[in-house]
Amino acid sequence: MVSTAPKPRIVLALQGGGAHGAFSWGVLDRLFEAETPFSAVSGVSSGAMVAAMAVQGFVRGGHKGARKAMAQLWERVAAGPGFGSALPDTPLDWMWGKGLELGNELAMTGLTHALRLFNPGLLNPLGQNPLAPLLKEMLDVDALRAPEAPRLYVGATDVESGAAKVFTNHEIGVRHLLASACIPMMFPTIEINGRHYWDGGYSCNPPLAPVLSPRPERVILVRAQPRQRKGVPSSTVDIVHRLHELAFQAPLEAELSLLPRHTRLTDISADEALAHRPLSSKTNTEKGFLDDLFLAGRTAAEAALQLA
Repeated sequence: MVSTAPKPRIVLALQGGGAHGAFSWGVLDRLFEAETPFSAVSGVSSGAMVAAMAVQGFVRGGHKGARKAMAQLWERVAAGPGFGSALPDTPLDWMWGKGLELGNELAMTGLTHALRLFNPGLLNPLGQNPLAPLLKEMLDVDALRAPEAPRLYVGATDVESGAAKVFTNHEIGVRHLLASACIPMMFPTIEINGRHYWDGGYSCNPPLAPVLSPRPERVILVRAQPRQRKGVPSSTVDIVHRLHELAFQAPLEAELSLLPRHTRLTDISADEALAHRPLSSKTNTEKGFLDDLFLAGRTAAEAALQLA
């Protein structure tokens, strides 16, 4: 095991974005290949899962261990059966079965229309999430809670207050990661200690305040949500996706204003990698797509390293 958290104080901040989190994986893979030190990592949704794998892998085997743990996560995501196997006989069966065989765009169009006719409780009455068994198998809470582990911060949104809730190493488990990635139109809220949570992107994407005290020397921010997109969406599904992208950017911009004056910000964006991808691509877990985003992340990180 690694004996101490690395210095200087560099913190990583990872946005969420479903399958777009593979871009963040690529960024961290290249940074860790260069043995970039980090003392804390903050994440939301898929960014939180990448962050958790990075921390537990680092505890097990340093930068190489972090790279291995992240790769295993995305290999499992790509090889997984998808949402269809997690849902019982509901109106979503066709969409996640035959719909996905016909294409991701068609499947997401089906989902959008289904959500207008049925509430999430009818679409997914058992509240099952295909990520739950994967995380139960892969998450190593003992490693996350090890004294030498880099600090880990996972953001979720309190449904009733609308405030961000940030969980850290000693309390993070499978339910906390599922809460951070809970899209309310698809899954029921996640209850933790009597409070109910939705995706952290609605309130913090990712949470920055915890990693700014004490003041870090450098913040490496990985944006997996596109800020810029050409053209105006016209279909219902594209409008919904773009609204989410815009909504998930606002909390981050607010928190960036809190950045200490002498803290250096390295802003790594997936805009170029995602500009030509459909808005629904965040649900695409095909291996080829994930590999493309991984390589794009590595390329973006290489450019950042050259400027460091």
